[in-house]
Amino acid sequence: MNIAIFTNNYLPNPYGVTVSVESFRREFEKRGHTVYVFAPHFPEYKDTNAKVWRYPSIDINFKFRFPLPISYSWRMNRILKNLKIDIIHSQHPNLLGTSAFYWARKKNIPLIFTWHTLYDHYAHFARVLPQKWAGNWIIKKAVNYANQADALVVPTDSIISILKKWGVRNRNIIPVATGVDEKELEEADKNVVRGKYKILPDETVLLLVSRLTQEKNVEFIFRALRSILKNISADALVVRKSEQGGQFARQSTRKIKFLVAGDGDLLPKMKKYCADEKISEAVIFAGLVPHKELKNYYAGADIFVYASKSETQGMIISEAMYMGLPIVAVKATGISSLMLNRANGFLVEENEKEFSEAVLKLISDIELRKRFGEASGKIARENFTSEVCAKKMLEVYQVAIKSKVN
Repeated sequence: MNIAIFTNNYLPNPYGVTVSVESFRREFEKRGHTVYVFAPHFPEYKDTNAKVWRYPSIDINFKFRFPLPISYSWRMNRILKNLKIDIIHSQHPNLLGTSAFYWARKKNIPLIFTWHTLYDHYAHFARVLPQKWAGNWIIKKAVNYANQADALVVPTDSIISILKKWGVRNRNIIPVATGVDEKELEEADKNVVRGKYKILPDETVLLLVSRLTQEKNVEFIFRALRSILKNISADALVVRKSEQGGQFARQSTRKIKFLVAGDGDLLPKMKKYCADEKISEAVIFAGLVPHKELKNYYAGADIFVYASKSETQGMIISEAMYMGLPIVAVKATGISSLMLNRANGFLVEENEKEFSEAVLKLISDIELRKRFGEASGKIARENFTSEVCAKKMLEVYQVAIKSKVN
């Protein structure tokens, strides 16, 4: 098969859509398929893959760097006109999604669309428009796009009911998660990260890997963990009761570190919050970490924490699970399809007290932490590897091509 993937977000940006595109691209190519990637030009970045084509773009650096592609290009039109393509897979309903739609119809080949994002959570990026209006506009556009696609892929089934409520009527909605690239997570070394940040062997590490922006709900996590981290310099041991029942073992909060891997416009605010609350000593801001280095952060951590409510999947959660971490997360779409509550972690309501209680439970109960971690690894290996997920996606392509021919 000759597969063309159109994406507004691609290397060197390390965010979710990029990870998804690269995961599927590598697996498809392993199986002998040809994959062309059409993405925005990223200044100062040089592709090593000759089958990546770049549209001209406007270099935007608002909240985080995100070049916006210009969807019309004479050069790209010449290239696409002469390429033999069997199927087009669009990652977005706008910008290069428009180009994907045009060329799928022009070549009379199937258009597959993956609905990656709950767009209403991203309306705050539209600076000159009211957030509610911007959210409604992009949802309406995405719904129209989804209804015209030959198949609609959703990363998890948890968002299907939301999309139908918004007006999606496409009869071919197929859940296909983005798989964990097992090779990328091989030979992880916890000492790389723990040594770099001088984390002591007996310190429990809470890890957050996230873009530090509004839609990721990172401020909630800092507030929820404040009461735990605030006692970092206290000599007293604390005993707390859990809403899950029972009593926590004695645990010195001096031996906890909160490791934050990510960047975004909220970084200065979070640093100020830590300083004002006198918890800076317990928090490590690692900045934007290249994806290939994340394996060492997972390996160096003990508990993964997450509060985003805007996910359709949450690939970071899949990776953390694969690496054997117990999870504490806010109950939300995407995440709830990956985790098993009280089996490999705690899914809690967006309540600061409930969240911190769940984290404290895992801090204090080492056996529970180990059991949840083992369950995380098992779930991820059986359901969320790139090999398993790529096989499902190729089946979607084959059915769409067959239907188009018939």
